[in-house]
Amino acid sequence: MTDNTEGVVLQLSSGFQPYREYLMRGAAARGPLWLIDDEPAGWQQPYIAGSSVVLPLEGAGLALDIDRLLAVADSIARIHGVRGVFTYDEPSVVAAALIADRLKLPGLTAEGAQGCRDKARTRQALTDAGLPQPEFAVATTAEEAATAAATIGYPVVVKPRGMAASIGVAVVDDASGIVEAFERADSSSRSGPAEYQGGALIEELVDGPEISVDGAVVAGEYQPFFVAHKQLGAPPYFEEIGHIVDGADPLLTDPELRKLLQSAHEAIGTPYGITHTEIRFSSKGPVVIEVNGRLGGDLIPYLGKLATGIDPGAILVDVARGNRPYLEADHRTCVGIRFCYPPEDARVVKISVPEPGAVPGLVEAHPMVAEGATVRLPPRAHIGRHAYVICTANDPATCADRLTAAAELVELKYDALNESDYSGRPW
Repeated sequence: MTDNTEGVVLQLSSGFQPYREYLMRGAAARGPLWLIDDEPAGWQQPYIAGSSVVLPLEGAGLALDIDRLLAVADSIARIHGVRGVFTYDEPSVVAAALIADRLKLPGLTAEGAQGCRDKARTRQALTDAGLPQPEFAVATTAEEAATAAATIGYPVVVKPRGMAASIGVAVVDDASGIVEAFERADSSSRSGPAEYQGGALIEELVDGPEISVDGAVVAGEYQPFFVAHKQLGAPPYFEEIGHIVDGADPLLTDPELRKLLQSAHEAIGTPYGITHTEIRFSSKGPVVIEVNGRLGGDLIPYLGKLATGIDPGAILVDVARGNRPYLEADHRTCVGIRFCYPPEDARVVKISVPEPGAVPGLVEAHPMVAEGATVRLPPRAHIGRHAYVICTANDPATCADRLTAAAELVELKYDALNESDYSGRPW
């Protein structure tokens, strides 16, 4: 039901329509939205009361015009009143926190947002709090990376400080690969915000299954609402090729995990907000991999909605207003997604996907790129997906089997790119 209380909720950035429209639909049902984006509203029109355009700054890497964003937010507040601000867009996390602070609204603190965006700051905050995480070092040169890796001990993970979606991240097994991995992470960072460009984190490889947890923090209390079990592609990269959300996952109420998540958010400084935390289960217990200051990507919140009936768009607005969200499920099942990748770098000729029901539990299957699009694999680029399938089941194992069967029905006709010197952006 729409809340008609006076005032709008600011939304920073809207994202890729197939990935994010369901969030805007759910958010708009909770109250009037005012979108601030880098281009005029189009598909977003049915969900907003109004919109403003703020272009990013020119130059290398994606840099938002923070001063202009703050000025526009001030203007909207004077004219319409603003009751909250949110984003699900990684590059906008810090800007949303600064606007919340400027307008005295609930939200991530600026320090907390930076602690989420900058992986080096995340690591230092968790270290200071004595929480379990990989051993790490920050390297600004390949020589420093080699020294850090030798000290930590191979295998190590090399990653940029401020990117997302595992862009530029790789595991390195021995000293022969450290320079190339560092240079790749360093290069990938140049496509991100200026403050996170250059250098890389060198981290201990924590082996074990990985999950992500989407959660809400209100008045300092952390509440998880979706747990996704992650499927990774072939090493040495960390490409996320699928996720399964079990609406009845016992990890949602696991006391050790809940305590770790609460402590991690306190350490980083997130009294209000929505976060996406990645955890690995080592032989010694759960270990914090990352804390991100926004909802998960890869349609994970959508899977959670299908699995439980809990609407993540509504949660965004509730938390932005400083209200405790309603997190009671009206049903509990398993829902998963599998992303389809070409066998090699490709120019798409045609994509055919199966109809719902073509295999038991298949509810959705969609192409992700248009005919003629180019799709590249790591290490040249990341997130090179051409289609996805979504399946439901009564348990995670059956869901995984159904996803495999459905993905096998996706047909891709393509021309090989045969590029040896690609130097474009890493996604």
